[in-house]
This record gives sequence, structure tokens and C-alpha cells, in this order.
Amino acid sequence: MQNLDLELPDTSPVTSTDRLTLTLFFAVVLHAMVILGITFGTSDPEKPPTDLPTLDITIATRETPPPEEAEYLAQTSQDGGGNVAEKVRPQQALPELAPTVQPQQQPAPTPSQVITTTQAPREVRQEDKALPETETKDITAIDLIEKRKEMVNLSEQLNESMQAYAKRPRQVFVSARTREFKYANYMSEWVRKVERVGNLNYPDAARREGVTGKLLLDVALNPDGTVRNISVLRPSGHSLLDEAAIRIVNLAGPYAPFPPEIAGHADVLHITRTWEFSTTNRMQSH
Repeated sequence: MQNLDLELPDTSPVTSTDRLTLTLFFAVVLHAMVILGITFGTSDPEKPPTDLPTLDITIATRETPPPEEAEYLAQTSQDGGGNVAEKVRPQQALPELAPTVQPQQQPAPTPSQVITTTQAPREVRQEDKALPETETKDITAIDLIEKRKEMVNLSEQLNESMQAYAKRPRQVFVSARTREFKYANYMSEWVRKVERVGNLNYPDAARREGVTGKLLLDVALNPDGTVRNISVLRPSGHSLLDEAAIRIVNLAGPYAPFPPEIAGHADVLHITRTWEFSTTNRMQSH
């Protein structure tokens, strides 16, 4: 057998100082538990805690009368409020409280009103029943034939009116104020011819009696230059001069046919001019 040599740790003996230190430690712990009331035990969850500390708060209110001479308005009258000795005026005025408006209650309808409202529809229904029933008329085959004839007659009249409108001559009116070249040039040649014929055929009675005056004539010409119609729009006041003007216009015809630029737009050309029989025994247009 082999001898095993085991080395044991070196243990030093406990000294008196160590015992004193350990004793003091346990003494401090024991006194702390007694002073702090630390106990060990099982707690009952169903049992409510007792002897809880409570705090009672009492609010005292004191109503003070409003000051006799108030320097500014506040929400309530306060006497000696605040934390400063001086009287401090508020920086911003407090908003005024709007007066509370009580909603007006509408009076409940009286029984007579309810009865009137419920009886009104009955009266209307009675009036509706009193209205006479409209009689319905059956449409027969004869009525349909008559209606068809009326429609055909109306259609024919409409076609005739449209054809008559299409056949109406295209009329163009020109006067001394007309500046369009194709009409102004033709009118200028026409006026010169009438003035030339009029001065050669000046009425002798007007020359002898010294009758003068102005009249407004409307002369309608056909495309071939013939006179279609002559109208005195404003007489001169002397029938002698009015009749002489019409005679001179007819005597000067026929006039030049319409040029292509006029014939393509007008079937009748109305020339409206003012003619004057002057004191110099001359006929001229304005």
C-alpha cells in the first residue's frame, strides 16, 4: 500500500477580537429589528389592513360684502385677497359673462287646433269627390283620317310659304352714306345721269313761279336697269316739284344694268336720295 500525503489548509485559531466583532454585529441587527418593528409572519390576503393613517381636510369659506368704493370689477367681491400689500389692478379685463337665455317653450296646441288640423284633409277629400269626372272620347278611324288630312294640308301650306319666301327678290338699300365701292360707284353714275336729264327738263312752272324745295325719293331698280318703283318718302310741300322729280327719274331711264358684283347679291336695288330744286333753277342731289 502506498501512503497518500494530504495537505490540509492552514487554519488559524479564532481570536478574541473576531468573537467580539461577531457579537457586536448580531447585537446591532437584533436592536434594529426591535426598533423598526420588523416581524416575520404570514399575511392574510382576505383581511384588510387596519389602523391606516387618515388625513381630514376642512375647507372654510367666508363670504365678504362687496367694497363700498370699488376701483375695478372682478368676478366676485374680494376683501384683502392676494399676496401683496399694494392694490394691483388686473392686466387684462375679464370677459363679461353672456346672459343665459332660457329657451322659450312653445305652448302646447289646444284640442280645437288638433281637431282642425285632422279635419282639413277630410274636407279636401270631399271637394275632390265633388269634382266632375272628365269624359273620355274614343278615337275612331274616321277621326284618324281627318287628322291625317289636316296634317297634309298644313304640310302643303308650309311648303308653299317656303317656296314663296325663296322666290322673294333680294333687296339692297343704298343711300348717300353708302361707302361700299360696288354700290357707291353704280349709285354715283346713276345720280349724274338723273341730274343731267333733270337740268335739261327743269319744270317751267317752277322756274316761272320761283318754287323751290327738297324731297326724299326712293327709286327701286331691276337688274336690267329699268325702274321698278318710285316712292316719295318725304315730300317737298309742293306737288309741282314732287311730280317733276318722278317724271325726271322715269325720263332718265333705263339705267345701266347691274354689274356682276351687284347682280350676285341683289335682285332689287333701292337708291334713296334727297333731291333739291334750287333758286338757280337747277336740280341736284344730296
